[in-house]
Amino acid sequence: MNWYIEVLKKYVEFSGRARRKELWMFVLFNAIISVVLSLADRALGIALLGTLYSLAVLLPSVAVAIRRLHDTGRTGWWLLIGFIPIIGWIVLIIFYAQDSQPGPNQYGPNPKAA
Repeated sequence: MNWYIEVLKKYVEFSGRARRKELWMFVLFNAIISVVLSLADRALGIALLGTLYSLAVLLPSVAVAIRRLHDTGRTGWWLLIGFIPIIGWIVLIIFYAQDSQPGPNQYGPNPKAA
């Protein structure tokens, strides 16, 4: 849960680097919360809670994805490849799963070293 909170604390911080664990733990908790809110929306017969939550975490999701790309030595513009269905998503998942660049890079110090 701390990883999820840390991403929210860096709400729109697009600079720096993010570890694999930071991104994937955020994705995990985000998915769990989305499922719970979807079930609540269905029980209440509305589509408000899930929509509001999705809007609230949109910028932190983009920010952590860009910081993760920075950690692998890529610019955040690579995130735009996700607009290409299937192939773009596969490329991004491969980038997100790669290990960090060792040592500091142009985006900052290695977060694993801290």
